[in-house]
Amino acid sequence: MTLTPKRAQDSVIQMTELVLPNDTNTFGNLMGGRLMYWMDIAGALATMKHCSAPVVTASVDNISFETPIKLGNVVHIEAKVSRAFSTSMEVHLRVWGEDPVQQYRYKSNEAFMTFVALDPNGKSRLVPQIIPDTEEEKQLYEGAMRRRQLRLILSGKMKPQDAEELRALFL
Repeated sequence: MTLTPKRAQDSVIQMTELVLPNDTNTFGNLMGGRLMYWMDIAGALATMKHCSAPVVTASVDNISFETPIKLGNVVHIEAKVSRAFSTSMEVHLRVWGEDPVQQYRYKSNEAFMTFVALDPNGKSRLVPQIIPDTEEEKQLYEGAMRRRQLRLILSGKMKPQDAEELRALFL
């Protein structure tokens, strides 16, 4: 079965949330788990948009919280598929906080997540490939294979000596 490749830009999802008291810790900052929950939803929406199928989260790469998002601030999440493999898709997520009173926006974090597309029987299914257009999309696309190999090594699904993309960085 041949699927028509799609542009990365066509998978973009932008979510906006308001940080309410129930979303915060005792310091008045957005709880990390709540942000990860919202990021998971944004990533799922972007990958579903790309493959036109239900998806499940397969992995979450390192998420570093650079700047806390305060109570009453707005959270902006942008998710875009950076590369598609056979049945899985890597999505790049960026998160900004916004102080609506002071009128400024600040970067909170970014991360990569991987989702797998499912067929009606709950089995993995093929997904369309990605066509990167911009320079940034091309860089994310190229780096996706190395990130994938690292994820597979860390999960025990690939031997380090088989990770050709990663080995090329060091040889």
